[in-house]
Amino acid sequence: MPVLDRWRRTTAALLATLALIEICWELWLAPLKPGGSWLALKALPLVALWPGVARDRTRALQWALLLLPWYFAEGVVRGFSESGRHALCAVYASGQARNEMAAHKCLRVTPLSFGWPDPSASGTPLSRRRRPARRCLLRQAL
Repeated sequence: MPVLDRWRRTTAALLATLALIEICWELWLAPLKPGGSWLALKALPLVALWPGVARDRTRALQWALLLLPWYFAEGVVRGFSESGRHALCAVYASGQARNEMAAHKCLRVTPLSFGWPDPSASGTPLSRRRRPARRCLLRQAL
């Protein structure tokens, strides 16, 4: 499906962009100490997850969704507590993390929204639908 493929590419691109922003933020754009800081290592989990997200691996997407709220929260806190370009970098990084979380949500909702049949669209109420007969495995074994 072309729509699903577009969301996969968007999700992978946003994750790579967020990792790049985090690295540049702590090394060159607005480091805590002049010359860069060790806080740039916080981007390593994003870099490690990027190949799995690009290949649409479920476990990598789950881990990314677990980590992204922390990056968002850090950006919001540092955006309010710092000033100047430090705050600008923080707000941009938190916005990027928010966009990444939204792209993950669209990636998971898209198969149900575009093209897959809706089970409740057949016209008959769910309570009246005929369910397939269950076979007893014990009877089949005897």
